[in-house]
Amino acid sequence: MDDPGTGADSAALAKVVARQRAELERLRDLVATAAVLERAKGVLMAVTGCAPDAAHEELRRRAEASGRTLIEQCWLTLGSLPPPPEQPPAAAPAPAPPASAPRATPSAGTPEMAEVLARTGRDLLRVGSPHELAGRLLDHLAPRVRADAVLLYERRAEGGLELAGHAGIDAHFAAQWRHVPPLDRVPPFEALAAGEPLWLEDLTADRTRHLLFGDPAERWRSRVWLPVPVGGTARFALGVMRRCGGPFTPPERQLIVAAARLCAGRLRAFDTAREAPAELGVARTVQAVFDALPGAAMLLTPLRSAAGEVEDYRIDAATPQAVDVSGRTGRDMVGRRILESYPSVAGEPLWRGYLETLETGVPFESEPFAYQDVSDGPALTGTFSVRAAPLGGGLLVSWLRLDPQDRQEQRLADVQRLGNLGWANWNLVTGQISWSAQAHTVLGRDAEQGPLELAKLPELALPRDAEPLAAAITRLVREGRAFDVPFRVEGPEGVRHLRMVAEAVSDPDGTPAEVHGFVQDLTAQRSAELALVKSERTMLLQRGVLQAERALAARLQHALLPLPSKPVRLAGLRVEVAYLPAQSGIHVGGDWFSAIELPESDALFVVGDVAGHGIDAVATMAQLRFTAKGMVSTGTSLTVALARLNQLLLHSRDSQMTATMIMARYDPDSQLLAWAQAGHLPPLLVRGGEARYLDRPGGMLLGASANPYYESAELRLEPGDRLLLYTDGLVERPGEGLDAGLDRLAAAVRAHGAGGSGSLDALLAAMLADERRDDVCVVDIRMPARADDRTEEPVDAADAADAVDAPVDAAAAEAAAKTAEPGRAAGRDE
Repeated sequence: MDDPGTGADSAALAKVVARQRAELERLRDLVATAAVLERAKGVLMAVTGCAPDAAHEELRRRAEASGRTLIEQCWLTLGSLPPPPEQPPAAAPAPAPPASAPRATPSAGTPEMAEVLARTGRDLLRVGSPHELAGRLLDHLAPRVRADAVLLYERRAEGGLELAGHAGIDAHFAAQWRHVPPLDRVPPFEALAAGEPLWLEDLTADRTRHLLFGDPAERWRSRVWLPVPVGGTARFALGVMRRCGGPFTPPERQLIVAAARLCAGRLRAFDTAREAPAELGVARTVQAVFDALPGAAMLLTPLRSAAGEVEDYRIDAATPQAVDVSGRTGRDMVGRRILESYPSVAGEPLWRGYLETLETGVPFESEPFAYQDVSDGPALTGTFSVRAAPLGGGLLVSWLRLDPQDRQEQRLADVQRLGNLGWANWNLVTGQISWSAQAHTVLGRDAEQGPLELAKLPELALPRDAEPLAAAITRLVREGRAFDVPFRVEGPEGVRHLRMVAEAVSDPDGTPAEVHGFVQDLTAQRSAELALVKSERTMLLQRGVLQAERALAARLQHALLPLPSKPVRLAGLRVEVAYLPAQSGIHVGGDWFSAIELPESDALFVVGDVAGHGIDAVATMAQLRFTAKGMVSTGTSLTVALARLNQLLLHSRDSQMTATMIMARYDPDSQLLAWAQAGHLPPLLVRGGEARYLDRPGGMLLGASANPYYESAELRLEPGDRLLLYTDGLVERPGEGLDAGLDRLAAAVRAHGAGGSGSLDALLAAMLADERRDDVCVVDIRMPARADDRTEEPVDAADAADAVDAPVDAAAAEAAAKTAEPGRAAGRDE
């Protein structure tokens, strides 16, 4: 990572080569020694059943007792194993035993068991990887314990398991189960956590308690998972799978457990070989500090000779952002030596700067220099500036890599391409012009034609935009005034919207000498803006149409439903009406009422609700309202009137319209109220302090069927009675059932004057505390408690005509009744 030299110290390089050779030999000896030790430990573990630490201690004890070294004792232990049996000739292989009659498993502690384990141990000594170990292990376990597959998993640092070796499974299964996340009920995790074998011998019960490997799980009807202790902890999990069901016999269990112990010794040998080069690692605490540092930095420890001279430096820590010329980053650099990794540094200014800092304690800062990696492969070059400061007995080295010019140009090109803009420069003194490649693309000019002069740039714009652009360029050249001008150009794909930003660099006397700026393509942005403006105009137009429709519907509704200024009297009854349009939305609804005195001095009360909102709903409401009054006024019964209104709705312009309605006719002489309904909510009767809903006679929704069925019912009113006719907007609430709304209305009536003294305004305030989503229409009918109350307040003729309903002329009523077709009805009124 450092300065190349032109005069590298050949003596220093020779020392580096000699030291590397000696280190290589030492590592080879270390690996070989560790392998022998682990093999001997595995033999003792298999024969005696002891743990790895106990086997190591037993070998050490035997070596001390006999006066031998530990390695000599290991070789003697391995040499005491009986030789492997001679293999039969290849031409006459021994027949394999049938699957139905597996070879008997020797009992634990018998010479036969020891022989089996000895052969297994000698065979495992020859394997070179966990995958090969699994294959050899299956070869020995298959005939003895009926094993069909062996899986060997290793616990990873992040907590999951990784398939380290396998035998008896196909490549697809191995790829599918190569990584196992740390989930609950996974047998390998459970065996590692418990530290003892997990025997799964009942497939039906095991599949409910564990997540079993295999697809399907029935491919192995019995299995066992064993923890394999390596280095004092159980890091490997060994799985032995069988297609046959049933429990493992005691000898089979003994053999499998002993085989797992043999695997522990071999796996430990693999770890030792893998971990041997890591002796050059740094302390974890120091590295943790460097992991939190920003920038590129490393800690160098000087390696001195016997005479105290610095021969090399070891990298003991590095920050995550540290990158050398070869691409090694962070911890990949830890443990390496400077001269071994960057040999051309020897004897160069950077090397001497390191030495001066160690001797004087004064930080060293190098000039920028280029370093070329001289290792095998293509040459790698980087430009660096380095700073070294003393830290304890070592050096804290930080550096900055200076990107080459071509990399900076590439980054600038990427920025222009991603931003869809290009730069341009005009030298007004020399006439030299330079454009970036992206500037040619944005302006739609072929690069082979070269850039345009600044004064000719308006020629690319549309005629309407050329003059403002030319004027801005003139002011820039003469007065040095910067500009930011949008303009359009015509291209093969159509008109494109561009933006030109430029400024001038002036001489000391103030004369513009150079112009530089950029041009940007804003077509996509402009198209989005135009689409947004068009959308906003459409929304405003639609909003105006809807508001006009609402205003028209509201005026029509007000003309059709005049509200009384005070309660009126009809046929001896006190009648109060309330109509409240919805507060939300811009549509009006189709709720309506009628309360009129008929020619026979009877009174007609109607409340209805047309489905929907707007002009259509109001028009349908008016049609039903006036037709109903006309038919009843001419003597048509209530049920027949409902049937004809149903036919009228079915044959209307909009045959999809539906409506609910309740009609009541009151005879003051008999005080009898006859009523019928079409899918409407029941009236609420308040009598004697109690509120109850009347049982509804049969009646279908208007407009729902060509063959409706309507019935009527009768109610004799008593002095003090109060009857409420209403639409569903009074009781319905979002997220609430209809029954709950009806119960709420009954409770509100009882709380606000069940005896007839409560006002309609108080009732509405209690029921409509929240914002309404539907229109509300209520007709409050009361029978005076005393006979003389019926004439206490005479009916105001103006109120009766303007606020409720004027008496219907008989001829007009007859004409209205003829507009409705006869319908089918049922009930005693027909």
